[in-house]
Amino acid sequence: MSAFRLACLAYFSVALPSSTLGLLWPSIRVSFHQPVAALGILLALGITATVIASASTGRLLSRLSAGSLVALGTALTAVALAAEALTPSLWLFACGMVAFGLGFGAVDAAVNVHAARHFSARQINWMHASYGAGATVGPLLATVMLGNGLTWHWVYGILGAAQAALAVAFTMAGRAWAAPRPAAATMARATDPARRPGDRRPTRMAVWGALAFVAVENGIESGAGIWGYVFLTQGRGLTDGAAGAALSAYWAMMFLGRVVLGAVAGRVGPSRLLGAAVAVVSVGCALMTAPGPRVLAVAGLMVVGLAAAPIFPLFTLTTAERVGANDATRMVSLQVAASAVGSAALPAGIGLAIGAFTATALGAWLLLPSLTMYALYRLLTAAPGGDRAGPE
Repeated sequence: MSAFRLACLAYFSVALPSSTLGLLWPSIRVSFHQPVAALGILLALGITATVIASASTGRLLSRLSAGSLVALGTALTAVALAAEALTPSLWLFACGMVAFGLGFGAVDAAVNVHAARHFSARQINWMHASYGAGATVGPLLATVMLGNGLTWHWVYGILGAAQAALAVAFTMAGRAWAAPRPAAATMARATDPARRPGDRRPTRMAVWGALAFVAVENGIESGAGIWGYVFLTQGRGLTDGAAGAALSAYWAMMFLGRVVLGAVAGRVGPSRLLGAAVAVVSVGCALMTAPGPRVLAVAGLMVVGLAAAPIFPLFTLTTAERVGANDATRMVSLQVAASAVGSAALPAGIGLAIGAFTATALGAWLLLPSLTMYALYRLLTAAPGGDRAGPE
C-alpha cells in the first residue's frame, strides 16, 4: 500500500473515535455520575495533549520516520481507548483522554508533515477529506452499536481493537513511508533555488502569522460547524429538521470541497486557489450576517464550508514556499498544534458570546475572524521583511 493510502487510512481511523465522544458523553457521564459540563474539562485536557504532541512532532521526525510515528501514535490511541473502555472512574477516563490526545496529535502532525513533502494538492485534500469521512462514519457506527444493546464501554473497546490492528498494519507497512513517490509539483518545488541548504530562516512574521492564520481558519471551520445549528434555529427560525439538514450539508460541502477543489488546485496551482478560497470565506460569512430571507443564511453557511475546505491542506502543502525547506517540517508540526488551539478557542468564545447576547449574530462573529484571516494571508504572501527567526 502506498504512503498516500496509508495516510488516508490513518486519518480516517483516528477520526472514528474522535467523533463519537459527543454522542457517547450522555451515557458516559451517567456511568460516572458527572454533570454535562464535565465534558469541557476533559476536552481541555485532550486538546492540551494534542497541542503538545503536534508541536513536538517536528523534533521527533528527526529521529523517527513518519511511518514509525504514525504507527506509535495509532498504538497509543488504541491503548487509550482500551483504558477508557475498562476504567471505573472519571479521572482514569481523563488519563485516557490525555493519552488519546497525545496519539492523535502525533498522527495528525506526522501525516501532514509527510504530505507537505511528498503529496500533490489533490492528494493532501483527499487525505483531509478522509478525516471528514471518518468523522461522519464514527457516530453512525456508535449509533448502530448502541442500538444493538452495546454500552459505551463496548463501543470504545471495539474501536480500540480496530486501532490496535491498524497499528500493527502501519508497523508492517513502514517501508512505504520511507520511500515515497513524490508528486510532480512537489519535485518541482524541491528543485527551486530558494529551497537550497543554507536558506535564511523565516521571518518572525512568517512564523507567528502562519500560526495565527491556521488557528483562526480552523476556528472558523469549527465555529460554523458547532454553532451553525443554534444559529439557524434560534437565530433565523428554521425548524429543527431543516437546520439539521443544513448542518449536514455544511459538512458535506467540506468533504466535497476537499475532493473537488483539491483537483482544481492541481490545475490552477495551490497558491492561486488558496488565495481565492481565503477571500470567499469572508463572502460566506457576509451572507450569514446580511439581513434577508433565511435561505441567504443557509447559502452563506454552505459557501463557508466549501471555501474553507481546501485552505488548511493547501496552506500545509505550501509551507516550504513561505519558510523554506529547512524549517518546513518543524513549521508544519507547529501549524497542526495551532490548528487544534484555534478549533477549540474560537468556538468557545462564540459560545460565551451566544450565552451573553444572541445566536443571530453568528455570521458577524465569524466575519471578523475571516477578515483577520484574509489580512494575515495578505501579509504572509507579501514581500518578506524584518528580523528572521525560525520556530523555536
